Amino acid sequence: MGNNFFSFMEKTLMGPMSKLANQKHLLAVRNGMISTIPLTIVGSFFLILASPPLSPAFLKSIDYANKYGMNFALVFRLSMGIIAVFATYNIAYYLAKSYNLDGVSAGTLALVAFMMTQIPLFLEFTLKNAAEPTKGWVIPMSNLGSAGLFGGIIIAFFAVETLRFFKEHRLVIRMPDGVPEAVGRSFESLFPTIFVVVVVYIISIHFGFDIHKFLYGFFKPLISLVNHPAGVIVIVFLVTLLWACGIHGVAIIGSVARPIWLILLDQNGAALEAGAKVLPNIGAEPFYQWFIWIGGSGCTIGLLILMVFSKSKQLKSLGRIALLPGIFNINEPIIFGTPIMLNPFLIIPFMLAPITTALLSYFAMAANMVSRVSTLAPWTFPGPIGAYLATNGDFRAVILVFINIAISTIIYFPFFKLYEKKLIAEEKINSEVKTAD
Repeated sequence: MGNNFFSFMEKTLMGPMSKLANQKHLLAVRNGMISTIPLTIVGSFFLILASPPLSPAFLKSIDYANKYGMNFALVFRLSMGIIAVFATYNIAYYLAKSYNLDGVSAGTLALVAFMMTQIPLFLEFTLKNAAEPTKGWVIPMSNLGSAGLFGGIIIAFFAVETLRFFKEHRLVIRMPDGVPEAVGRSFESLFPTIFVVVVVYIISIHFGFDIHKFLYGFFKPLISLVNHPAGVIVIVFLVTLLWACGIHGVAIIGSVARPIWLILLDQNGAALEAGAKVLPNIGAEPFYQWFIWIGGSGCTIGLLILMVFSKSKQLKSLGRIALLPGIFNINEPIIFGTPIMLNPFLIIPFMLAPITTALLSYFAMAANMVSRVSTLAPWTFPGPIGAYLATNGDFRAVILVFINIAISTIIYFPFFKLYEKKLIAEEKINSEVKTAD
């Protein structure tokens, strides 16, 4: 029955999910968002410096916020705080490359269109240490960060598809041979640039339509769902189900969820910078990384511990080899070597363990027993260290990680023993055959 189920799931999911994983627009979003991770990590660490996990009384006594905190916060604002700017360019770049178009031209066009949706304000203000007030145009930063991600994605798609349409229909200026390639590319993108700029001008400036406000409002129910425990469970279930069928679950689900995760994380970062004691969101990406995917997808750290002490030679050998990568959240040796993929013995705990740790962690944070995540630490950090950094230095997060590891081990144990018993029997038969030979 188990084999029939997995055969059905493989036939049902493998084809559509493989096509989805290779869909050009989703790949562009995934690659474009992933390329912003270094900026997010750096910005997150400067946010920790801007609001360090130290005694408020001590920080106030040395006037930390004014002397140091504001300057550290600037790095956060100019990296993670304008993440939509970088994401828009990168998404357009990767999508253009998938069509064999010039990525730089596409990224530049998308960035111009995106900036045209940011209506500047004419203000009179006084700069720091300035004697007199200054007048000038100011671009509000509210839609340059995570709030502008949905708009940036749509604009990137629009810019690249316009370039592709004009090129496929030969509606471009073609320069003669001998003209430098950079010059030729510039003139080739002239007509599509005019078209995109005019369209965005009419919509955004002439009619005053705020695409970012519209899209954020449109996707707000989805954002709320992702931040709800039901949404967390659905994401965990889908990721582990896809992995069980041999499909990279995080790559597919993350392509869709990562913009929302970044919005939730950015809102938490802004709240932390503003001095909030309780952050608004729980279901941001670091929540999954440090409290659910401990040791990798499926919370396989518990399984890894059991394998290291296994009586099966195969499992013990693999466990020792995979121990170091597992500590740093790399569990492909476990998924494909054990294997967990299409394995009726281990697929249930592979899905059950992360769902259990997700629920426990979610309600621990909802009850304010553990601080909520506000920063993005490198995913290869060991779980306790990553959790400590992601929660801005909350030692209770470290305790929760160890509790989740214990829960994972307990859930895997009965299923592991059944699988171990089967392998020991097979190893005994193989040993007897070799002895007979």
